[in-house]
Amino acid sequence: MEKVTEEFAAGCFKTGIDCSQIVFGHCAGKLGLDEKQAMRISSPFGGGMWHAETCGCVIGALMAIGLKHGNDEANQPDIKQNMLAKKVEFETRFKEKNKSLICREILGYDLSKEEEMKIIMDKGLLFSVCPRVVVSACEILDEVL
Repeated sequence: MEKVTEEFAAGCFKTGIDCSQIVFGHCAGKLGLDEKQAMRISSPFGGGMWHAETCGCVIGALMAIGLKHGNDEANQPDIKQNMLAKKVEFETRFKEKNKSLICREILGYDLSKEEEMKIIMDKGLLFSVCPRVVVSACEILDEVL
């Protein structure tokens, strides 16, 4: 998996590619998923599903963990437990680095509210805070996968 940089992430944001897409797309090829499919699958989840809820980086990473480690049949408790352990490890490390799993808590503003999105854009948070969060999510995911 190629290293994701803050510059790359900021460039993606400028072209309409979101956090969930960058993180899930980052490892799609290595996990046997076409990158374009990964981008489409993860496209609704940026910005905390556009409600400033669970960060899109977290959602993208959890989809990747599920793709690699998830159970695909009933009665696979060992597989499920392994996947859940990877999920918890990712979430714990992400929260340690970014203080929260919640988009609005990471940004300090709620992007689902027009007046707060204006503040986010005026302060440049989408191009300063979010790229750093994307990079941390990709680095943690690389280690957890």
